[in-house]
Amino acid sequence: MSSNKVTVSHKWLEPAPVKNGQKVPRELWLKERRFCWIVRWHETNGRKRGKLFEKKREAEKFALKLQESVNAGKQDEPDKIKLKFFISEHKQLMKNQVSEATLADQIRVLRFLEDFLGSERLLVKISSRDAEAFIAHRLGQELSLATVNKDIRTLKRIFNLAIEPRGYIREDSNPFAKIKQRKLTPKTIRYLTTKEYHALIENNGSLWWKAFLSVGYCCGLRRGEILNLTWQDVDFGSQLIHVRAKEKSKDILAWESKTHENRSVPMPEQTAQHLANLQLEAKDGFPYVFIWPERFERIKHLQKNGDWTNLKAVRNNLNRDFDVVRRKAGVAKCTLHDLRRSAVTNWAQALPIQAVQQFAGHSNITTTKKYYLAVRKEDIEKAGTYLNELLTQSK
Repeated sequence: MSSNKVTVSHKWLEPAPVKNGQKVPRELWLKERRFCWIVRWHETNGRKRGKLFEKKREAEKFALKLQESVNAGKQDEPDKIKLKFFISEHKQLMKNQVSEATLADQIRVLRFLEDFLGSERLLVKISSRDAEAFIAHRLGQELSLATVNKDIRTLKRIFNLAIEPRGYIREDSNPFAKIKQRKLTPKTIRYLTTKEYHALIENNGSLWWKAFLSVGYCCGLRRGEILNLTWQDVDFGSQLIHVRAKEKSKDILAWESKTHENRSVPMPEQTAQHLANLQLEAKDGFPYVFIWPERFERIKHLQKNGDWTNLKAVRNNLNRDFDVVRRKAGVAKCTLHDLRRSAVTNWAQALPIQAVQQFAGHSNITTTKKYYLAVRKEDIEKAGTYLNELLTQSK
Protein backbone atom coordinates (compact mmCIF):
# COMPACT_ATOMS: atom_id res chain seq x y z
CA MET A 1 0.00 0.00 0.00
CA SER A 2 1.43 3.40 -1.00
CA SER A 3 2.13 6.07 1.59
CA ASN A 4 0.04 9.23 1.78
CA LYS A 5 2.95 11.19 3.24
CA VAL A 6 4.32 14.15 1.26
CA THR A 7 8.07 14.52 1.80
CA VAL A 8 10.67 17.21 1.13
CA SER A 9 14.30 16.20 0.62
CA HIS A 10 17.53 16.96 -1.28
CA LYS A 11 17.87 16.08 -4.93
CA TRP A 12 21.53 15.85 -5.88
CA LEU A 13 22.42 17.44 -9.21
CA GLU A 14 25.88 15.91 -9.61
CA PRO A 15 27.76 12.75 -8.53
CA ALA A 16 29.10 12.33 -5.02
CA PRO A 17 32.16 14.61 -4.62
CA VAL A 18 35.64 13.11 -4.59
CA LYS A 19 38.80 14.68 -3.18
CA ASN A 20 42.28 13.17 -3.55
CA GLY A 21 40.75 9.97 -4.86
CA GLN A 22 38.50 9.59 -1.80
CA LYS A 23 34.73 10.15 -1.56
CA VAL A 24 33.83 13.17 0.56
CA PRO A 25 31.98 12.11 3.77
CA ARG A 26 28.18 12.33 3.39
CA GLU A 27 27.85 14.91 6.17
CA LEU A 28 29.91 17.34 4.01
CA TRP A 29 27.94 16.83 0.80
CA LEU A 30 25.78 19.95 1.27
CA LYS A 31 28.95 22.06 1.03
CA GLU A 32 30.60 20.11 -1.79
CA ARG A 33 27.72 18.96 -4.00
CA ARG A 34 25.12 21.00 -5.93
CA PHE A 35 21.52 20.14 -5.09
CA CYS A 36 17.90 21.28 -5.27
CA TRP A 37 14.81 20.29 -3.28
CA ILE A 38 12.28 17.68 -4.31
CA VAL A 39 8.73 17.13 -3.07
CA ARG A 40 7.68 13.47 -3.36
CA TRP A 41 4.25 11.88 -2.97
CA HIS A 42 2.15 8.93 -4.18
CA GLU A 43 -1.07 9.01 -6.12
CA THR A 44 -3.83 6.75 -4.83
CA ASN A 45 -3.01 4.22 -7.57
CA GLY A 46 0.50 3.94 -6.16
CA ARG A 47 2.22 5.97 -8.87
CA LYS A 48 5.18 7.98 -7.55
CA ARG A 49 5.24 11.70 -8.24
CA GLY A 50 7.86 14.40 -7.68
CA LYS A 51 8.41 18.12 -8.24
CA LEU A 52 11.70 20.04 -8.06
CA PHE A 53 12.32 23.40 -6.37
CA GLU A 54 15.37 25.62 -6.13
CA LYS A 55 14.55 26.89 -2.64
CA LYS A 56 13.60 24.87 0.41
CA ARG A 57 10.97 27.43 1.46
CA GLU A 58 9.13 27.06 -1.85
CA ALA A 59 9.26 23.28 -1.63
CA GLU A 60 7.86 23.26 1.91
CA LYS A 61 5.07 25.66 0.97
CA PHE A 62 4.07 23.45 -1.96
CA ALA A 63 4.29 20.31 0.18
CA LEU A 64 2.08 21.79 2.90
CA LYS A 65 -0.76 22.56 0.49
CA LEU A 66 -0.30 19.27 -1.34
CA GLN A 67 -0.48 17.30 1.92
CA GLU A 68 -3.94 18.74 2.55
CA SER A 69 -5.09 17.50 -0.86
CA VAL A 70 -3.41 14.12 -0.38
CA ASN A 71 -5.11 13.67 3.01
CA ALA A 72 -8.44 14.28 1.32
CA GLY A 73 -7.63 11.78 -1.44
CA LYS A 74 -7.80 14.38 -4.21
CA GLN A 75 -4.20 14.51 -5.41
CA ASP A 76 -4.77 12.43 -8.56
CA GLU A 77 -8.39 13.04 -9.46
CA PRO A 78 -8.40 16.40 -11.27
CA ASP A 79 -10.97 15.19 -13.80
CA LYS A 80 -13.52 14.79 -11.01
CA ILE A 81 -13.10 18.14 -9.26
CA LYS A 82 -16.30 20.16 -9.47
CA LEU A 83 -16.51 23.94 -9.28
CA LYS A 84 -18.48 23.85 -6.02
CA PHE A 85 -15.80 21.73 -4.34
CA PHE A 86 -13.02 23.93 -5.70
CA ILE A 87 -14.68 27.03 -4.21
CA SER A 88 -15.17 25.38 -0.84
CA GLU A 89 -11.60 24.10 -0.76
CA HIS A 90 -10.20 27.45 -1.92
CA LYS A 91 -11.95 29.19 0.96
CA GLN A 92 -10.34 26.84 3.47
CA LEU A 93 -6.85 26.75 1.93
CA MET A 94 -6.56 30.52 1.55
CA LYS A 95 -8.00 31.43 4.94
CA ASN A 96 -4.59 32.20 6.42
CA GLN A 97 -2.80 32.92 3.14
CA VAL A 98 -4.41 36.23 2.15
CA SER A 99 -6.20 39.05 3.93
CA GLU A 100 -9.85 38.68 4.82
CA ALA A 101 -10.78 41.38 2.31
CA THR A 102 -8.90 39.64 -0.52
CA LEU A 103 -10.46 36.28 0.26
CA ALA A 104 -13.94 37.82 0.43
CA ASP A 105 -13.40 39.30 -3.06
CA GLN A 106 -12.16 35.97 -4.40
CA ILE A 107 -15.11 34.00 -3.04
CA ARG A 108 -17.52 36.67 -4.26
CA VAL A 109 -16.39 36.38 -7.90
CA LEU A 110 -16.20 32.57 -7.69
CA ARG A 111 -19.84 32.50 -6.54
CA PHE A 112 -20.80 34.65 -9.55
CA LEU A 113 -18.96 32.18 -11.80
CA GLU A 114 -20.70 29.27 -10.08
CA ASP A 115 -24.11 30.86 -10.63
CA PHE A 116 -23.28 31.34 -14.31
CA LEU A 117 -21.74 27.93 -15.10
CA GLY A 118 -23.44 25.76 -12.49
CA SER A 119 -21.97 24.27 -9.33
CA GLU A 120 -21.59 20.80 -10.90
CA ARG A 121 -19.33 21.98 -13.72
CA LEU A 122 -16.03 20.10 -13.72
CA LEU A 123 -13.03 22.35 -13.35
CA VAL A 124 -11.25 20.76 -16.32
CA LYS A 125 -14.28 21.46 -18.51
CA ILE A 126 -14.24 25.24 -17.97
CA SER A 127 -12.95 26.64 -21.27
CA SER A 128 -11.72 30.02 -22.47
CA ARG A 129 -15.05 30.30 -24.30
CA ASP A 130 -16.84 29.89 -20.95
CA ALA A 131 -14.58 32.59 -19.51
CA GLU A 132 -15.39 34.99 -22.35
CA ALA A 133 -19.12 34.31 -21.96
CA PHE A 134 -18.93 34.95 -18.22
CA ILE A 135 -17.15 38.28 -18.68
CA ALA A 136 -19.70 39.27 -21.35
CA HIS A 137 -22.42 38.38 -18.85
CA ARG A 138 -20.82 40.57 -16.20
CA LEU A 139 -20.53 43.48 -18.63
CA GLY A 140 -24.19 43.01 -19.49
CA GLN A 141 -25.07 43.64 -15.84
CA GLU A 142 -24.00 47.28 -16.28
CA LEU A 143 -21.08 46.91 -13.91
CA SER A 144 -18.20 49.36 -14.14
CA LEU A 145 -15.24 48.34 -16.29
CA ALA A 146 -13.03 48.63 -13.21
CA THR A 147 -15.16 46.00 -11.43
CA VAL A 148 -15.08 43.64 -14.41
CA ASN A 149 -11.32 44.08 -14.80
CA LYS A 150 -10.88 43.25 -11.12
CA ASP A 151 -12.93 40.07 -11.69
CA ILE A 152 -10.64 39.10 -14.59
CA ARG A 153 -7.48 39.63 -12.53
CA THR A 154 -8.91 37.72 -9.58
CA LEU A 155 -10.01 34.72 -11.65
CA LYS A 156 -6.67 34.54 -13.44
CA ARG A 157 -4.90 34.28 -10.08
CA ILE A 158 -7.31 31.70 -8.72
CA PHE A 159 -7.09 29.42 -11.76
CA ASN A 160 -3.30 29.71 -11.67
CA LEU A 161 -3.56 28.14 -8.21
CA ALA A 162 -5.67 25.38 -9.73
CA ILE A 163 -2.65 24.66 -11.95
CA GLU A 164 -0.02 24.91 -9.25
CA PRO A 165 0.16 23.86 -6.50
CA ARG A 166 -3.21 22.05 -6.68
CA GLY A 167 -2.68 20.27 -9.99
CA TYR A 168 -6.36 20.26 -11.00
CA ILE A 169 -5.87 21.59 -14.53
CA ARG A 170 -2.97 21.49 -17.01
CA GLU A 171 -0.34 24.21 -17.08
CA ASP A 172 -1.71 25.78 -20.26
CA SER A 173 -5.38 25.44 -19.29
CA ASN A 174 -6.18 28.57 -17.30
CA PRO A 175 -9.46 29.61 -19.00
CA PHE A 176 -8.94 33.27 -18.03
CA ALA A 177 -5.27 33.46 -19.08
CA LYS A 178 -5.97 35.14 -22.42
CA ILE A 179 -8.93 37.26 -21.36
CA LYS A 180 -7.88 40.88 -21.80
CA GLN A 181 -8.92 43.60 -19.42
CA ARG A 182 -11.18 46.29 -20.84
CA LYS A 183 -9.61 49.66 -21.53
CA LEU A 184 -10.68 52.27 -19.01
CA THR A 185 -11.26 55.93 -19.67
CA PRO A 186 -9.05 57.78 -17.18
CA LYS A 187 -11.14 59.42 -14.48
CA THR A 188 -10.56 62.92 -13.19
CA ILE A 189 -9.21 62.58 -9.67
CA ARG A 190 -11.36 64.35 -7.09
CA TYR A 191 -9.13 66.63 -5.05
CA LEU A 192 -10.44 68.20 -1.84
CA THR A 193 -9.00 71.64 -1.18
CA THR A 194 -7.89 72.61 2.30
CA LYS A 195 -10.94 74.91 2.39
CA GLU A 196 -13.23 71.90 1.79
CA TYR A 197 -11.36 69.89 4.42
CA HIS A 198 -11.82 72.64 7.01
CA ALA A 199 -15.52 72.85 6.10
CA LEU A 200 -15.90 69.12 6.82
CA ILE A 201 -14.19 69.55 10.19
CA GLU A 202 -15.84 72.79 11.30
CA ASN A 203 -19.39 71.78 10.35
CA ASN A 204 -19.20 68.58 12.38
CA GLY A 205 -19.73 68.31 16.13
CA SER A 206 -18.57 64.69 16.37
CA LEU A 207 -15.07 64.18 17.79
CA TRP A 208 -15.06 60.77 16.10
CA TRP A 209 -15.67 62.23 12.64
CA LYS A 210 -13.23 65.11 13.17
CA ALA A 211 -10.46 62.63 14.01
CA PHE A 212 -11.44 60.19 11.24
CA LEU A 213 -11.53 62.88 8.55
CA SER A 214 -8.26 64.38 9.74
CA VAL A 215 -6.43 61.05 9.62
CA GLY A 216 -7.82 60.41 6.15
CA TYR A 217 -7.02 63.83 4.67
CA CYS A 218 -3.75 64.58 6.47
CA CYS A 219 -2.23 61.09 6.81
CA GLY A 220 -3.62 59.43 3.67
CA LEU A 221 -4.65 56.16 5.32
CA ARG A 222 -7.06 53.77 3.63
CA ARG A 223 -10.48 53.36 5.21
CA GLY A 224 -9.66 49.90 6.56
CA GLU A 225 -6.35 51.14 7.94
CA ILE A 226 -8.08 53.93 9.84
CA LEU A 227 -10.72 51.62 11.27
CA ASN A 228 -8.09 49.13 12.46
CA LEU A 229 -5.90 51.70 14.23
CA THR A 230 -5.24 51.09 17.92
CA TRP A 231 -3.96 53.66 20.41
CA GLN A 232 -0.60 51.88 20.36
CA ASP A 233 -0.34 52.80 16.67
CA VAL A 234 -0.65 56.51 17.49
CA ASP A 235 2.72 57.94 18.55
CA PHE A 236 1.95 61.40 19.94
CA GLY A 237 5.58 61.97 20.95
CA SER A 238 7.04 61.42 17.48
CA GLN A 239 3.85 62.58 15.76
CA LEU A 240 3.64 59.40 13.71
CA ILE A 241 0.86 56.95 12.92
CA HIS A 242 2.04 53.35 12.52
CA VAL A 243 0.11 51.16 10.09
CA ARG A 244 0.90 47.60 11.13
CA ALA A 245 -0.57 44.12 11.08
CA LYS A 246 -2.62 42.83 14.01
CA GLU A 247 -2.68 39.33 15.45
CA LYS A 248 -5.98 38.04 16.79
CA SER A 249 -6.42 38.23 20.55
CA LYS A 250 -9.19 38.79 23.07
CA ASP A 251 -9.54 42.49 22.23
CA ILE A 252 -7.98 42.59 18.76
CA LEU A 253 -9.25 41.48 15.35
CA ALA A 254 -6.71 39.84 13.03
CA TRP A 255 -5.84 42.30 10.27
CA GLU A 256 -3.13 43.39 7.85
CA SER A 257 -2.85 46.15 5.28
CA LYS A 258 -3.63 45.77 1.59
CA THR A 259 0.05 45.43 0.67
CA HIS A 260 0.86 43.26 3.74
CA GLU A 261 3.56 45.74 4.77
CA ASN A 262 3.89 47.97 7.83
CA ARG A 263 4.69 51.65 7.48
CA SER A 264 4.81 54.90 9.48
CA VAL A 265 3.13 58.12 8.35
CA PRO A 266 3.74 61.68 9.67
CA MET A 267 0.88 63.17 11.67
CA PRO A 268 0.39 66.99 11.70
CA GLU A 269 -0.35 68.75 14.98
CA GLN A 270 -4.00 69.35 14.09
CA THR A 271 -4.58 65.63 13.51
CA ALA A 272 -2.77 64.80 16.78
CA GLN A 273 -5.06 67.24 18.60
CA HIS A 274 -8.22 65.71 17.11
CA LEU A 275 -7.01 62.25 18.17
CA ALA A 276 -6.12 63.49 21.66
CA ASN A 277 -9.64 64.93 22.02
CA LEU A 278 -11.12 61.62 20.92
CA GLN A 279 -8.92 59.71 23.36
CA LEU A 280 -10.50 61.62 26.24
CA GLU A 281 -13.82 59.96 25.33
CA ALA A 282 -12.32 56.49 24.86
CA LYS A 283 -12.89 53.68 27.32
CA ASP A 284 -9.86 53.07 29.54
CA GLY A 285 -7.86 50.07 28.37
CA PHE A 286 -9.82 49.53 25.14
CA PRO A 287 -7.31 49.33 22.26
CA TYR A 288 -9.18 50.65 19.22
CA VAL A 289 -9.28 54.31 18.17
CA PHE A 290 -12.33 54.23 15.89
CA ILE A 291 -14.18 51.05 16.89
CA TRP A 292 -16.15 51.48 20.12
CA PRO A 293 -16.39 48.52 22.56
CA GLU A 294 -20.09 47.91 21.76
CA ARG A 295 -19.35 47.75 18.05
CA PHE A 296 -16.39 45.48 18.66
CA GLU A 297 -18.55 42.99 20.58
CA ARG A 298 -21.12 43.11 17.78
CA ILE A 299 -18.43 42.32 15.20
CA LYS A 300 -17.15 39.37 17.25
CA HIS A 301 -20.68 38.02 17.60
CA LEU A 302 -21.31 38.25 13.86
CA GLN A 303 -17.99 36.58 13.10
CA LYS A 304 -18.73 33.74 15.51
CA ASN A 305 -22.05 33.08 13.80
CA GLY A 306 -20.55 33.44 10.34
CA ASP A 307 -22.91 36.26 9.41
CA TRP A 308 -20.34 38.86 8.31
CA THR A 309 -16.64 39.26 7.97
CA ASN A 310 -15.26 41.95 10.28
CA LEU A 311 -14.49 44.03 7.17
CA LYS A 312 -18.16 44.26 6.21
CA ALA A 313 -19.16 44.87 9.80
CA VAL A 314 -16.86 47.80 10.52
CA ARG A 315 -17.65 49.38 7.15
CA ASN A 316 -21.38 49.11 7.64
CA ASN A 317 -23.13 52.41 6.82
CA LEU A 318 -19.86 54.38 6.89
CA ASN A 319 -20.18 55.62 3.31
CA ARG A 320 -23.77 56.65 3.86
CA ASP A 321 -22.89 58.51 7.06
CA PHE A 322 -20.02 60.30 5.36
CA ASP A 323 -22.37 61.49 2.64
CA VAL A 324 -24.53 63.10 5.35
CA VAL A 325 -21.43 64.80 6.82
CA ARG A 326 -20.36 66.02 3.38
CA ARG A 327 -23.75 67.50 2.46
CA LYS A 328 -24.04 69.21 5.85
CA ALA A 329 -20.68 70.90 5.24
CA GLY A 330 -21.71 72.01 1.76
CA VAL A 331 -18.86 70.09 0.11
CA ALA A 332 -19.28 68.85 -3.47
CA LYS A 333 -19.70 65.10 -4.03
CA CYS A 334 -16.69 63.05 -2.99
CA THR A 335 -15.89 59.74 -1.33
CA LEU A 336 -13.92 58.73 1.74
CA HIS A 337 -11.17 57.47 -0.57
CA ASP A 338 -10.88 60.96 -2.08
CA LEU A 339 -9.49 62.09 1.30
CA ARG A 340 -6.58 59.69 0.76
CA ARG A 341 -6.06 60.79 -2.85
CA SER A 342 -5.96 64.41 -1.69
CA ALA A 343 -3.34 63.59 0.96
CA VAL A 344 -1.13 61.96 -1.68
CA THR A 345 -1.52 64.99 -3.96
CA ASN A 346 -0.58 67.33 -1.10
CA TRP A 347 2.53 65.29 -0.23
CA ALA A 348 3.61 65.39 -3.87
CA GLN A 349 3.92 69.19 -3.75
CA ALA A 350 6.83 68.98 -1.30
CA LEU A 351 8.22 65.43 -1.29
CA PRO A 352 10.06 63.14 -3.73
CA ILE A 353 7.70 60.69 -5.43
CA GLN A 354 9.45 57.76 -3.69
CA ALA A 355 8.60 59.24 -0.28
CA VAL A 356 4.99 59.77 -1.38
CA GLN A 357 4.82 56.14 -2.47
CA GLN A 358 6.18 55.01 0.92
CA PHE A 359 3.75 57.11 2.95
CA ALA A 360 0.83 56.03 0.77
CA GLY A 361 1.73 52.34 1.13
CA HIS A 362 1.74 51.68 -2.62
CA SER A 363 3.67 48.60 -3.72
CA ASN A 364 4.03 50.10 -7.21
CA ILE A 365 5.03 53.70 -7.87
CA THR A 366 2.91 53.67 -11.05
CA THR A 367 -0.19 53.50 -8.85
CA THR A 368 0.94 56.63 -7.02
CA LYS A 369 1.44 58.53 -10.27
CA LYS A 370 -1.56 57.27 -12.21
CA TYR A 371 -4.39 57.16 -9.72
CA TYR A 372 -3.56 59.52 -6.90
CA LEU A 373 -1.85 62.66 -8.14
CA ALA A 374 -4.56 65.20 -8.93
CA VAL A 375 -4.11 68.49 -10.76
CA ARG A 376 -5.11 71.20 -8.28
CA LYS A 377 -6.83 74.46 -9.19
CA GLU A 378 -3.74 76.40 -8.11
CA ASP A 379 -1.61 74.21 -10.40
CA ILE A 380 -3.78 75.18 -13.37
CA GLU A 381 -3.60 78.87 -12.42
CA LYS A 382 0.17 78.65 -11.96
CA ALA A 383 0.57 77.02 -15.38
CA GLY A 384 -1.59 79.72 -16.98
CA THR A 385 0.39 82.53 -15.33
CA TYR A 386 3.66 80.97 -16.44
CA LEU A 387 2.51 80.69 -20.06
CA ASN A 388 1.24 84.28 -20.07
CA GLU A 389 4.59 85.52 -18.79
CA LEU A 390 6.47 83.35 -21.27
CA LEU A 391 4.47 84.64 -24.24
CA THR A 392 4.78 88.25 -23.06
CA GLN A 393 8.56 87.94 -22.76
CA SER A 394 8.85 86.47 -26.26
CA LYS A 395 7.32 89.53 -27.98
